[in-house]
Amino acid sequence: MVLDAEIREQLSQYLQLMEGDVLLKVSAGSDDVSNDMLALVDELASMSSKISVERTTLQRTPSFSLHRVGEDVGITFAGVPLGHEFTSLVLALLQVSGRAPKVEESVIDQIKQIDGEYRFESYVSLSCHNCPDVVQALNLMSLLNPGITHTMIDGAAFKAEAESKNIMAVPSVYLNGEFFGSGRMTLEEILAKMGNALDASEIANREPYDVLVVGGGPAGASAAIYAARKGIRTGIVAERFGGQVMDTVGIENFISVKYTEGPKLAASLEEHVKEYGIDVMTLQRAKRLEKKEFVEIELENGAVLKSKTVIISTGARWRNVGVPGESDFRNKGVTYCPHCDGPLFTGKHVAVIGGGNSGIEAAIDLAGIVKHVTVLEFMPELKADAVLQKRLYSLPNVTVITNAQTKEITGTDKVNGITYADRDTGVVQHIELQGVFVQIGLVPNTDWLTDTVERNRLGEIVVNSHGATNVPGVFAAGDCINSPYKQIIISMGSGANAALGAFDYLIRN
Repeated sequence: MVLDAEIREQLSQYLQLMEGDVLLKVSAGSDDVSNDMLALVDELASMSSKISVERTTLQRTPSFSLHRVGEDVGITFAGVPLGHEFTSLVLALLQVSGRAPKVEESVIDQIKQIDGEYRFESYVSLSCHNCPDVVQALNLMSLLNPGITHTMIDGAAFKAEAESKNIMAVPSVYLNGEFFGSGRMTLEEILAKMGNALDASEIANREPYDVLVVGGGPAGASAAIYAARKGIRTGIVAERFGGQVMDTVGIENFISVKYTEGPKLAASLEEHVKEYGIDVMTLQRAKRLEKKEFVEIELENGAVLKSKTVIISTGARWRNVGVPGESDFRNKGVTYCPHCDGPLFTGKHVAVIGGGNSGIEAAIDLAGIVKHVTVLEFMPELKADAVLQKRLYSLPNVTVITNAQTKEITGTDKVNGITYADRDTGVVQHIELQGVFVQIGLVPNTDWLTDTVERNRLGEIVVNSHGATNVPGVFAAGDCINSPYKQIIISMGSGANAALGAFDYLIRN
């Protein structure tokens, strides 16, 4: 059996929700991956009378496609969709069987109205927590529109194909044979990228809010919920719901929850927000803030939103090293997610820039996959917790270099090395390698505020004990403020604090 007893028990409950028959057409050879795939589909068929299996020949081997009886819905899995993609397989089985997707009717109508032939292919790794969102979105589009097909391709199972396209970051999506995009993309983001974005006029005509939250991470969600519970008109405008939490894998310090994962927590936050009728506007980036009669937020699409109070919770992003080659080779050997992209560097030599907890955790994870890891730390000693350092130094394929100032990431069409200088001697060294993982902390997403709101030298928004900024009616919360610790639970608390501060301001003004 491919699935362990616990997963089989959970799966059997889900399969009982299937509404109609599903046919799995399987293209298999005699290789190990084919054998694992056959074992998986046979096990699925043994667990439900609604699932049947038929051998055939598909474009890729090993792969299998999902069909309603007599109908091709355009969903194919190339490889064995276990790991994070097992959820994508279960969801596909339910939806192909006739189970209605949990998507707003307006989005379903939008997908159905897309005209033309669209052949999507997404290259993933089974350890990637960002990939399932993309796979599930494209599967859903294939299910709803006969002109759209999607194939999920496990990069490890089809390594030669992935390398022929220089795929060094996942998910990487191709449309009709041409590169479409990489990284996490929501269904709405994919539709917008296809030219189906929300029109600016649909946003600009909103009535003024009592509280407008800018940012959809834990702080923003918390602030919006606390505001809406006061019975006041509340809105959220954000690039994507969940913020940086969507890029977090294991979460073990969220009090009362022993373990969860970023995307799962973000989905729970979004579900909670929607319980309160909050006006949520995603795929929107704030461009300018101005205090007039209302606080005005101008978006990059030109729309202007007005509110009596605003809570800025735009979070933070990965800090760049800022050396030649970093931007040139991003997704071509330079990456920021060891969990997502690590498997693509199996058997290769990589570097991790950063000796804090995130950098050392990345190095430990990568050491189990790659041939060798070199850790480069700017300071004279590592900053990670002692327990992590002890584990790191026990590994035979890790080299640690301290006092190292990264000077350049080199390459031609992809990364081939890294150059650093010893900060004590000034001697410049070059290491030949194939991947660079940047893990040097965060920078707040506050550049768009320019000089309208007071910020410290790090770019963090300065707030008082009520979450208020120096601009009347403007509050801030989360990783973008001058809080000394950047943690999910602290962000949620500061979001609630800012919302209560904003409500108090409304009462008094």
